[in-house]
Amino acid sequence: MSAQCIYCQSVRAKNTSRQRAHLLECPNYLNAMKEHNPQSSILELAANGTPTPASSSSKTPKKRDADTMVNGFPGDTGLVTRGPPVPRPSFVAPANPLRAVAYTHPRLERDLQLVVQLNPKITVGKTIFGDSNWISFISGHWSARWGKGTVVPGGQEKQLVAQDLSTHVDSNFILQTHDHPPAYITVRCEGWRVGPRDVLEKLNDPAMVDTIDPKSYSFRTYLHMETGDTRYLHLNTGLWIGSGIKRSSDVIFDFYRVM
Repeated sequence: MSAQCIYCQSVRAKNTSRQRAHLLECPNYLNAMKEHNPQSSILELAANGTPTPASSSSKTPKKRDADTMVNGFPGDTGLVTRGPPVPRPSFVAPANPLRAVAYTHPRLERDLQLVVQLNPKITVGKTIFGDSNWISFISGHWSARWGKGTVVPGGQEKQLVAQDLSTHVDSNFILQTHDHPPAYITVRCEGWRVGPRDVLEKLNDPAMVDTIDPKSYSFRTYLHMETGDTRYLHLNTGLWIGSGIKRSSDVIFDFYRVM
């Protein structure tokens, strides 16, 4: 049987004395020992060809256990005084893999407030993804840094309620501006309403929903707008994230534009 040296990859017979003799001649192993344990007696043995005399205090036989087999005895002057050094890998990963890149950090600016009056929800039923509901929009109004207007009746919101009552919302509706003539802006809004189960149960109860502290749950959405009106083309490339409040007959959103 044979064994391969992990330092120089040479193959030797699997014999303890031959392996030790090879280590005394292996330059890669000796270099590793110089780096990790420069006081090791094996370096002296390799240089002088004679082992260092044992300490006079070490006259009684030593009982080896798992720990001393790896780390050696205190004051041990044997061939290996600690576990053999492990060769360093050729590639060392950086401490912080994120590179410093010069780019503009996004910031948020409060840009739009939206209030929508809702019809009672229509329960579609349990699907493979959760309980499905549909809600239509009666009307509403909005005010932004770039204009104001109303919500065109007929918008719809699809809800998907998970087992823990977390609710995914996906709505589509149209904003009408107060300009003459008015501009029309289509809106896609999607997000999640999450929180403790007892709070979400009350939010689904028309008699309790107005008593819930908005800070006790999270209602976060993102919004995208689209229009062909030349006065509002800048909205097509915008992105907004919003925080909402659910009430018995309407919802209120504050949207922040990502700059």
